[in-house]
Amino acid sequence: MTGTGTDALHVWRRHADACVLLDGFHALKHALRFRAEVPVAVTGDRAAALALADELAPDVRDALDGLLAEVPQETYASLVPRPHPTAVAALAVRPSRAAGLRKLAHTPRSAPVVVLDNPRNLGNAGAVIRLAAGFGATGVVTTGTLDPWHPTVVRGGAGLHYATTVERLSVEELPPGPVFALDPEGEDLRGVKLPDDALLAFGSERSGLSRELRARADHLLALPMRPQVSSYNLATSVAMTLYHWSATGGATHLR
Repeated sequence: MTGTGTDALHVWRRHADACVLLDGFHALKHALRFRAEVPVAVTGDRAAALALADELAPDVRDALDGLLAEVPQETYASLVPRPHPTAVAALAVRPSRAAGLRKLAHTPRSAPVVVLDNPRNLGNAGAVIRLAAGFGATGVVTTGTLDPWHPTVVRGGAGLHYATTVERLSVEELPPGPVFALDPEGEDLRGVKLPDDALLAFGSERSGLSRELRARADHLLALPMRPQVSSYNLATSVAMTLYHWSATGGATHLR
């Protein structure tokens, strides 16, 4: 939208409860690249934000120019949980859940679905969504109580929720496809070719796979790991697994 900061604040208040918070320049940049509907965006320094767009995102510079409204720094800070160094924030319409479920269920798939089983850390979930978007995964599904659209997750994902499909489901509601679950007792990942229609499941940071997810698994896989090292970070585990999928014949759509 164009207009004054006061106009922008009226629009913000009207949409705040129903929309997704995009916290920072990079989250807004990615949301625009992947065609999110953004009714309002504000910044504490419009000139600096547009200069950043000139440097890092010229493809969305015109869209940002027409969208960003400048507000006082203290007003910007009051709209976000923790001010971002770029002093940019926006609201975006959350994608239709029905459309997301159709995408997850559609077969054949050209890329796996990442399943986070009872994740606990909001930042880790965001990092996984960013990875999934980068590898062109079909989507990221979480089970349990964590909201994958929480503002902290969206911030950690740099707005790349709009580049993939992100939903929360129960284990019973998982989309079709063979489940390859990561577990220390599984077969060495390096000897397995992961199919494009796989569900790649990762347990919680503290307790691993739930009983329900383990029972649903078709295959257990283990990441290579030096003895006496207890575990990898969740996002690292997802990155290793998606890279293995891409390096053994998957991700033909990536450059």
